[in-house]
Formats: sequence, C-alpha cells, structure tokens
Amino acid sequence: MNYCQKIHYNIFQTSQTDFNSAVDELLACIPQNEVVLRLVFFGMPLSNSQYLERRLLIREKIRHRYQQMEPALTYVAQPPLGATLIMEVHSYVPEADDSIVFRHYEGTPYVLLENKEMKCLYAGGFQEDILMFGIRQQASGVFRCLGELLRKEGFPVNSIIRQWNYIERITDFDGSDQRYQMFNNARSEFYGPADWSNGYPAATGIGADLGGLVVDVDAVVFKQKDCFATPIDNKLQIAAHAYSEKVLEKAGTQKTTPKFERAKRLTSGNNSMIYISGTAAIRGEETLIGVGLERQLHITMENIAELIGDAKIKMLRVYLKDRSFYEEAKQLLDAYNLNIPISYMCTDVCREELLIEIEGIAMK
Repeated sequence: MNYCQKIHYNIFQTSQTDFNSAVDELLACIPQNEVVLRLVFFGMPLSNSQYLERRLLIREKIRHRYQQMEPALTYVAQPPLGATLIMEVHSYVPEADDSIVFRHYEGTPYVLLENKEMKCLYAGGFQEDILMFGIRQQASGVFRCLGELLRKEGFPVNSIIRQWNYIERITDFDGSDQRYQMFNNARSEFYGPADWSNGYPAATGIGADLGGLVVDVDAVVFKQKDCFATPIDNKLQIAAHAYSEKVLEKAGTQKTTPKFERAKRLTSGNNSMIYISGTAAIRGEETLIGVGLERQLHITMENIAELIGDAKIKMLRVYLKDRSFYEEAKQLLDAYNLNIPISYMCTDVCREELLIEIEGIAMK
C-alpha cells in the first residue's frame, strides 16, 4: 500500500460534562492497531488560565498513555457543537518499510515518518506565552520555533504542505491592526526567503475564543518521481495570496496577503490525497453578503467540489459563526449523504460577514 492508503482521519466526540472523564472517554476510542500521528482536541474553557490547565491535563494523559510514542498534540479553544469535547485523530497503518520516530522540540511533541516514497513531519501545538504576549509577539515566537524544528529535521520551509492557524479573537483589533492581519504579516515574513513556485501550503486561518495563537503543520519531502505535491486553484475564486488591496484595506496599517492555496494535492503512485483549505462563500475575492447560512453553505460546498473533482471527501470540519446555526447546518450537510466524520465548532471566521467555513480531507 502507498501513503494515501495508510493514512487515516477520524473524529470522536463526547457529551461528558466532567472534563477529566471526557478526555478519558475520547482516548478510549482511539484505534489500537494504528499509530497515532496527531491528536486535536476542541473544547471551551472559561478562561486562558483554565485553558492552560486543561491543555496540561490532556498532555499528561497522552504522555502516560503513549510513553515514548507521544503524538503531535493540539488543544483548540473553540466551543464544540453537539458535544462537550471533540477529538480529531490522524493515524497511520505502518508496513515493514515505514520508519516512525517520536521526538520533542522545546517540550513540543512531533512525529517523523519515512519510507521509500517520502519523509513526513507532523508537528503542532506551537504556542508562546498566551498570558503575557500579544498576537504579534506570539506569532514571532511560534514561527521562530517552527523554523528551528524544520531546519533541525531537514525540512525546508516550502515542504510545509498543510498548516492550521488558530487565532484568538481573529477579527479583533489590537490598536490599529487586526489580529488576523498581524498573523498574516508574520507568516509572510517567515515564508519570505523560501521558493514557493510549487504553491503555498493548504491552510486554515480560523478564530478561537481563547488560547492565543496555535499553529500546526504537516510537511513532506518526496523521494520518488511518482510522489509529489500540486497546488489546486478554484476557477471560481481568486487565490488568497493574490488578493487585492480592496480586500486588505480594513485590516490595518501593514498589509500582506494570506499565503495559502485553496487546496493541495499529495500524490503517491496511483492514489492522491487532497488537503482542503478553510473554504467559505467567496466568489472571486468577494464574500457573498446577505444571503444567509443555507446559501453560504451550498456555495462553500460548491467551492469544495470544484477543488476536489472526482475525489471523495473523507472528513470535514465545520466552523460556524453562531451556535444557533448548528441544527440548520447539520441538516443541510446531512442532505449531502457523505457518511463521513464531521465536527462542528462555533468560532469567528476570518471575515466578519462569513457565517460558515469548512475544511477537510479528500481521497482518490
């Protein structure tokens, strides 16, 4: 089997009200015959102090459970909808030629996977001091740490194929600058020296209620000619990294574009996997305003269909601006008969007028 046949994505959720019990219940759901590469928890603490306490509790449970095989770990402060805590699992079914190594960098766990096709890095939970620093300082520290880890393990910056960026109160302003724009400026500076002729990473830039800035990445270095990455454009949208000044004008004094592709295809032999970036009801570079949740959801799914072609969706995350949208959004998505794991979270999207954003994984 090739990489695309061995990588798995799943979602588990619980309605347990006790946080400790909720984490235990979710951990018990993890498949025993697969190697866990990444765990992402979505929950809603009451404060940043409680966020840090709960992040530590999760980390200690993971370390106790996995010992020397600790996966990449992230705790995202987004209210789950239809659950009290959600856990996303990225796992792998190794074969004899797969080498999997678990390491730490400045206390942050990450995983290296290598075989004859490629070398992969799964890293996440990059954070700075969220109680002392603002988003600008946090972004600087996060990208410093990420850059050092990539260099240490022999991954160039342009090997990042997928990036997740969770930003506390993403559309708020600190002084004259919007938090999302401050993050974009830091990302542009980090990406600046690299050659991106094969496209930027697929990415999501999404809000969080708490937790400061958190960044996760998948990075890949290919070793065979039939294994490669390809950026995917949507002819219905302008690439985010090509946005005009009109889109950026409200964001602050210093403005750089969001550096990501609408999707990125990872090809391994006769199979491929598509990382679907955070996708919303945008046509060209304009948001569809005043059309309501139903129309925004359908336009978002049309955009995703344009990106993936005849590939099959395997997992989705749905971000909703208001928790009151949950039942309608779930009913609308259920009508697509996807029969896949889907998680729903309540959080701000990167533009005030957007009601929904969806990301996911597709396979062919």
